[in-house]
Amino acid sequence: MEPDLFTAAAEERQEKDPAGSPLAVRMRPRTLDEVVGQQHLLKPGSPLRRLVGESAKGPAGPSSVILWGPPGTGKTTLAYVVSKATDARFVELSAITAGVKEVRAVIDGARRAAGGYGKETVLFLDEIHRFSKAQQDSLLPAVENRWVTLIAATTENPFFSVISPLLSRSLLLTLEPLTDDGLRGLLRRAVTDERGLKGAVTLPEDTEDHLLRIAGGDARRALTALEAAAGAALDKGETEIALATLEETVDRAAVKYDRDGDQHYDVASALIKSIRGSDVDAALHYLARMIEAGEDPRFIARRLMISASEDIGLADPGALPIAVAAAQAVAMIGFPEAALTLSHATIALALAPKSNAATTAIGAALADVRKGLAGPVPAHLRDGHYKGAAKLGHAQGYVYPHDLPEGIAGQQYAPDAIKDREYYEPTRHGAEARYADAVEWTRKHLGRKRD
Repeated sequence: MEPDLFTAAAEERQEKDPAGSPLAVRMRPRTLDEVVGQQHLLKPGSPLRRLVGESAKGPAGPSSVILWGPPGTGKTTLAYVVSKATDARFVELSAITAGVKEVRAVIDGARRAAGGYGKETVLFLDEIHRFSKAQQDSLLPAVENRWVTLIAATTENPFFSVISPLLSRSLLLTLEPLTDDGLRGLLRRAVTDERGLKGAVTLPEDTEDHLLRIAGGDARRALTALEAAAGAALDKGETEIALATLEETVDRAAVKYDRDGDQHYDVASALIKSIRGSDVDAALHYLARMIEAGEDPRFIARRLMISASEDIGLADPGALPIAVAAAQAVAMIGFPEAALTLSHATIALALAPKSNAATTAIGAALADVRKGLAGPVPAHLRDGHYKGAAKLGHAQGYVYPHDLPEGIAGQQYAPDAIKDREYYEPTRHGAEARYADAVEWTRKHLGRKRD
């Protein structure tokens, strides 16, 4: 719905006295050029640029867009910038409070505005994933006929939460968590800008680093914590936001953890070694330290995938699928929910039976190759699918294992230089015991001899 008299009066008062608004609101960009991050969506000719620029005129009008990204990445901010920059009539709805009735009222108003005085309407619909299928269906005629240009925002995967017909009529724009550099610049501007704290306080590097860890890529969270800490410092008569003041304000201790230094590698190493040592409690402790410090969840997931092959291998063949599934889930959901997935995988890996046989096997094979122990592929294994191969003796005498009752042919597969090498030495731990039996049986039937 369009603003009523009370909403309009509140917005006017906010513009006249911005100090009464939260810092995150005061520091909202006024133009697309002031937006932090999301540069991949703000290139010349992009859908958002066209929504506010002259290029939106003519036969190729602006497209409806769905903004998908985690909280605090700028979805509402981008809509706010469009509302200030566009010549179109701008209407904002929230799916939390609006329903079909309100949507239809906006559409009717848009048709009247277009027919009466040629005014286009941009509809910003926040939290669209909260709309039911029927509520989303009510938007289709307006979007399809361009009675409104829709800007919809969601934190949920739109392929699951937005109906297909609406997706097909809109452009899906994916927002990314803000980088530390982007957030750092925003915090520094908020400290000095006239719209922000006006230089009333300073922000030391250690306090700034803790703010970045708290934020986790969320600009709104960073600015909210900054404002609270600044208020606490000024109440104490201090002009510097000390780390202790920030810790007291947000009730969250600063974890000593440099994501680009020794702590990053030391804690990651301790996590993997605790998993290798089957100490599930220690592994969870180091995982918690990494999470609390704002470590990239994808980095943690990658380390778990490596651990699954390096230290568990075939002792538990399900370990690697668990780690891979965790990595895929983490990439889709991010923090804070990703902490649950990483915990799930860490516990499973720590308690799994261990074997490094796969690690030592490929290490030994690589060592031989690097020493030059390679040699030609045996003639009977070479490709025989081209003219003249038979004259060269290629593929001659090859025995097809599937033709034999036991499904294994006692023929040489390795080059002469390593024909008796045995790289894989399975343990009897967990499920690898059955692989140990299989290796013993197959080597016997292949006629292999130990050194």
